[in-house]
Amino acid sequence: MASRAAKTPVPFVDLAFIHAPIQDRMLNAIAEVVRKDAYILGPEVDAFEAEIAAFLGVRHAIGVSSGTDALLVSLMALDVGPGDEVITSPYSFVASANVISRLGARPVFVDIEPDSFNLDPTLLEPAITAHTKGILVPHLFGRPADLTAISAVARRHDLFVLEDAAQAIGAEWQGQRVGGLGTLGAFSFFPAKNLGALGDGGLVTTQDTDLAEQVRMLRAHGSKRRYMHLAIGGNFRLDALQAAVLRVKLPELEGWTEARQDAARRYEDLFAARGLHDLVHLPPNGPGRHVWNQYVIRVAAARRADVFDALGAADIGRAVYYPIPLHLQPCFEPLGYQPGDLPEAERAATETLAIPVAPGLTPAQQEVVVEAIAQALGR
Repeated sequence: MASRAAKTPVPFVDLAFIHAPIQDRMLNAIAEVVRKDAYILGPEVDAFEAEIAAFLGVRHAIGVSSGTDALLVSLMALDVGPGDEVITSPYSFVASANVISRLGARPVFVDIEPDSFNLDPTLLEPAITAHTKGILVPHLFGRPADLTAISAVARRHDLFVLEDAAQAIGAEWQGQRVGGLGTLGAFSFFPAKNLGALGDGGLVTTQDTDLAEQVRMLRAHGSKRRYMHLAIGGNFRLDALQAAVLRVKLPELEGWTEARQDAARRYEDLFAARGLHDLVHLPPNGPGRHVWNQYVIRVAAARRADVFDALGAADIGRAVYYPIPLHLQPCFEPLGYQPGDLPEAERAATETLAIPVAPGLTPAQQEVVVEAIAQALGR
């Protein structure tokens, strides 16, 4: 089986496979934007915003320049600034906390649940102070956070909830899609996301009309009409070219999500068949609708490097999300956190390993992945 693994490359994300059936439609959509000579905001962005708002079940969807800018402009619309604190996760992409610091506010890190990798709602209340303004909640790896419990804490203390749904488009909590459950939601269209552009792009969502109007103003240098600037904003606009591509891709998203869910179920069967459950901890499917932006397993910290190297030697895509938790990153050293302060995030950083789950992954390739892991662990 080792020779088979060596001869069967398994990409982490096969964008060529994803794009091949729709490439002509994407190119035609791009050509139409070029023909109309309208590249910034305009009818393509308007149409995409309406279509994705319907998909997500939100009143307002505002296209922006990236997932990071979606978070940043959301915090700006919520008037976060110096002296404020925003609670967030230490186990996420750095943008989740960077945007808080960029506005002069203080990120306050609260530990995660070991199975979901999402914020532990039971730890939120002790972290709230007189300076706390809100909670920035990542839905990590495509699994929705417990927004029932988190929102209850937020309501008791009059805090906003900003959903970081960069990895979770189409995920659901109690039958409602993420991005419409909090005060605001932020999405990323980085190419490798479940719904990816051909470059950077992002989205802000909300049910609140006043907040939507504020975000629209802030994404265009704080203006509602040309050369009249009502606030200090930024250039956070979504390009029409990216909107056109995303309009082609959006109708395919549910099929791609189902392919990811099928692959996740298949991993359950394959790992069980190889008797690996005592050595490999698999990510639970729920509660809520998981859309599997990543499939992240846990192995003992002492063995992760062995598995990582074995997958690489077999030409199998793999990644570590995230090797250093945010509270221990050099850029956040002034916050004063020490090793041991957030043990679940620190343990996850030493044990987690993402394996392929994106559309195009075949059952035979999944067998190769699991066999390579089994061999690396001596099974």
